[in-house]
Amino acid sequence: MAGKGSGVTDVMNKICDAATAATMVRDGQSVASTGILGWLTPDVVLEAIGERFEATGSPAGLTFYFPCVTGDNLGIGGMDHVAKKGLMRRVVAGSFTNLRNPVSGERPAMMELIRNDLVEAYCWPIAATMHWLREVARRGPGYLTRVGLGTYIDPRHGGGKFTRLAQDDLVELVDFRGEQYLFYPSWPLDVGIIRASSADPAGNLSFEDQPLVSCALSMALAVKASGGTVIAQVAQVVRRGSRTAREVHIPGTLVDHVVVAPDAPVGTDVQDDLGFLRVMPNLPRWLPRLPTGAAKVIARRAAQEIRPGETSILGFGGSSQAVLAMAEDGAFDGGRIFDYAFTTEHGSHGGAVMAGLQFAANYGPEALLDGPSQFDLIDGGGCPFALLAFAELDADGNVNVSRFGPATPGGGGFTSIAAAARRLVLAGTLTTGGLTVDYRDGGLHILREGAIKKFVPAVDAITYAARNGVHNGQTVRIVTERAVFELTTDGLTLIEIAPGIDLRRDILPQLGFPITVADPLPTMDQAHFRP
Repeated sequence: MAGKGSGVTDVMNKICDAATAATMVRDGQSVASTGILGWLTPDVVLEAIGERFEATGSPAGLTFYFPCVTGDNLGIGGMDHVAKKGLMRRVVAGSFTNLRNPVSGERPAMMELIRNDLVEAYCWPIAATMHWLREVARRGPGYLTRVGLGTYIDPRHGGGKFTRLAQDDLVELVDFRGEQYLFYPSWPLDVGIIRASSADPAGNLSFEDQPLVSCALSMALAVKASGGTVIAQVAQVVRRGSRTAREVHIPGTLVDHVVVAPDAPVGTDVQDDLGFLRVMPNLPRWLPRLPTGAAKVIARRAAQEIRPGETSILGFGGSSQAVLAMAEDGAFDGGRIFDYAFTTEHGSHGGAVMAGLQFAANYGPEALLDGPSQFDLIDGGGCPFALLAFAELDADGNVNVSRFGPATPGGGGFTSIAAAARRLVLAGTLTTGGLTVDYRDGGLHILREGAIKKFVPAVDAITYAARNGVHNGQTVRIVTERAVFELTTDGLTLIEIAPGIDLRRDILPQLGFPITVADPLPTMDQAHFRP
């Protein structure tokens, strides 16, 4: 706070409490917020907005813009704080979470609004949510891209509309210089709520204890270009001039109000852990081990596809566990972690990709890009190998992770990552919904088959048309706990089978379409089935 001898006048003091910051949001405005699961989420400010609405009925009728899923449905509510009928009229997000709270068993409030058609819900690819902010910041007409043509975001396939209430076309199909593109028109953002580590009274922000920066700067620029208000949540206030210019990532000229929340966690189950900020000696000893089960088999087999020296991007879900399996199996012993280049769509480079709700921020990283720059890297082909999870795969080679049954998590970064990779590996169980397996004596045994088939005649939504990638020279493999497949221009071919698995009993009946079986059919390495 400003005081005698501080050199800072009260006019320049932007510090306020969360309740005061919440009053800056008015009815009918567009509000943008950072957040990647529990990381970088300005939870205290979002909670204050929700509490104000519950107490006064205002602000009401808001449009929320979340470039990525914000909050974890555990101790960091994020978008759930404002997912209230009447408060939220519309939401545009790069992804949502459908994870049930392990204690209460409840689904996220945001997902309940979507499932019950109580909000205008749109889901864009995260690449679009990031790059769109740049267009708003420079007062451009909108974001133009070819990525996503023929997928769920294409107006011919729904335009990213996730509820019946979502009637407006926020994405357009346009012709430009004789080619088709997707166009995301710009619209103003009235309020931006971002998260940083420290601020001085003038609002200069640094991120020293945050493992990610995401689109915080781009969001602040977009909001100010719209004539709006930027609110920053930080852990502490520092004296003005106490940091070097290189340490200040966002200048105070872009920040209007600062809320201090010293006890807010940095991420899910993370408060102070230097391992998310820097290289860690003897990295494997710091990493968690995967429990025995189908996911561990998949992680071990998928890890076989990862090559030293090749920038490898891993996605959320089961695919992210491959690096942990490699660490447990000794691949990084003797400092060999430096032989690999792991990253995620959120900008952390080097070290180990983490799984579960700590995904996005690598452990033991060497470098960090902001969100828009990371998608520049991805779209430009800078991540030649991609390992992603999948929910559905169909006979035409279409992959779905965005909408299936009652779940609507959105596509996240999947579409951009998959489209730009030269080698794509999809990882996941062959079936889901109660699948139980056991492995012993170097083989796999299905104790209970999953109730839901993931290889289906036609997917519910197209997140990526993998067959198109194959036609353009991309290699696509699908790794499951009992079989490995390869997608070709002619369809799907089974190229490996797990020891202990019977083709006609355990594989073919679980597929919703015919496949080719390699002859001879190799057996998966027994080492993947170690207890």
